[in-house]
Amino acid sequence: MIDLAITYGTGPVSLPVLASSQGISEGYLEQLLRELKKGGVVDTVRGAQGGYELTCDPAELTVQRVLTLLEGSTAIVDCVGTLHHNCGSACSCSARPLFLRLQTRINEVLERTTIRELADDYQQQRARGIPGKNICEQKQ
Repeated sequence: MIDLAITYGTGPVSLPVLASSQGISEGYLEQLLRELKKGGVVDTVRGAQGGYELTCDPAELTVQRVLTLLEGSTAIVDCVGTLHHNCGSACSCSARPLFLRLQTRINEVLERTTIRELADDYQQQRARGIPGKNICEQKQ
């Protein structure tokens, strides 16, 4: 998502370039991108110059939305997720109130943080010389 945010508005990025940038297999990345496409945040462009691109401005796309599309839930433990009925101790667990408060704070941060912010942070790290790979290096 960071690579797609960095290249937002410049055209699609090919699967091999994205996979190489992230150091993951094309097959695994394709699975992730398929889920993101189903969720309406990524689109595919066919052809020789085709690839993947964001369907919306990364400044409008929250980390919460991306994680929910990929993971289904951002719950830190089952008892604070929507399926807390799977835990037989949910009603009597002394730690559950703590987990609920933590989950609330996590959700707030994930909902307030955009993919653009992550991309900007990444680019600032790179500008300071912190090592890492990104799509811009792949395109040169």
